[in-house]
Amino acid sequence: MHANQISQWRQQAIDNMAASFGKEPVGAVSEDEVKDLHAKIGQLTLEVDFFERAFAKAGLPSVKR
Repeated sequence: MHANQISQWRQQAIDNMAASFGKEPVGAVSEDEVKDLHAKIGQLTLEVDFFERAFAKAGLPSVKR
């Protein structure tokens, strides 16, 4: 591989990257998606809390890293 070829590929990738991910602008998220994500975050938080308490009762190490 020649360094010039890699540089050309890199520039082509940068130039065409937006088209690879669709036509919506970067960061465009609908309100429904935000609500769904917030609900999922809440669910996962409850599950982590539940398992932390269950592990503590069983005398096992915490699930947190």
